[in-house]
Amino acid sequence: MQLSDFHFDLPPALIAQEPLPMRSASKMLVLEGPQIRDRHITDLPFMLHEGDLLVFNNTRVIAARMFGQKPSGGKLELLIERVTGECEVLTKIRASKALKPGGQFEVAGVGATVIGRQEDLFRVEFALPPSETLDDFIERCGQLPLPPYIDRPPGAADAERYQTIYADKPGAVAAPTAGLHFDDAIFANLKKQGVEHTFITLHVGAGTFMPVRENDIAKHVMHPERVSVSQEAVDKILQTKQRGRRVVAVGTTCVRSLEAAAAITGTIQAFNGETDLFLTPGSKFNVIDGMLTNFHLPESTLLMLVSAFGGYENTMRAYEHAVLQQYRFFSYGDAMLVWPPPKQTEDA
Repeated sequence: MQLSDFHFDLPPALIAQEPLPMRSASKMLVLEGPQIRDRHITDLPFMLHEGDLLVFNNTRVIAARMFGQKPSGGKLELLIERVTGECEVLTKIRASKALKPGGQFEVAGVGATVIGRQEDLFRVEFALPPSETLDDFIERCGQLPLPPYIDRPPGAADAERYQTIYADKPGAVAAPTAGLHFDDAIFANLKKQGVEHTFITLHVGAGTFMPVRENDIAKHVMHPERVSVSQEAVDKILQTKQRGRRVVAVGTTCVRSLEAAAAITGTIQAFNGETDLFLTPGSKFNVIDGMLTNFHLPESTLLMLVSAFGGYENTMRAYEHAVLQQYRFFSYGDAMLVWPPPKQTEDA
């Protein structure tokens, strides 16, 4: 398939710039085969069955945007991709002139040295004082990295609202946004309905915002991201399957984590490592029976993933409907519950 197959016209006014007053105030489009229904995120617990399993990504967004200065006085900006050591990070660096290995700069008075390159990313080592850990330094000196399509600096409310209420594993540079809709009231209703849940961890990297530059999408290479699927999560998933109930991934990050953990044998197993899994129309799904997701950018790998699961034509039709009905798009936008099309009508 071609990149242009995943284009749609999106009015800028539909790109959500602020979160709604309440997490659970979002609308939810439900896609099942060719059928489209307009619902609300608070309907979700009552659309699931007792014994169904929701899988959440418990990663926590770090203050990954930092600002520094070269010895010459030149300014630079870092967007940390991941922490790789006690004093090391892998990061993007935006500067008037690219730094070379050995290049030095400061962030908030702390010295930093470029110690290598990894494609378009830089390996940077900070000269931290013994009294401060790298995690503490990042939280003290960094800034919450709101996505580039949110055209404003982060405010006080973003510190809470750009994190899920269950986030507890620091390491992401972007939120697993499908989880932002869940509040205590929704979790209480899920419990009343007998819907179970478990957690995996995928630390969302800066690569999630990288555009697809190949016209033939089969040539695109995904940026690797760190994944942890525990044996406890695997056991819950297998037990759910054995009972004939459904496994529903909350977010594309959960989809990629679960399917990566089943990619070798076709059956999910504990996994701790990196994945560059790229799910496109025609890909096989071994684990999930449904997914909850937000609305994604035109021509993005995330839209391709949703199209792979929901069916290409069905998904693109649903996106046209969402635009006409003025759903809110992207990180602070509305939700979409996707069930796979019946086998005989599957169009992907």
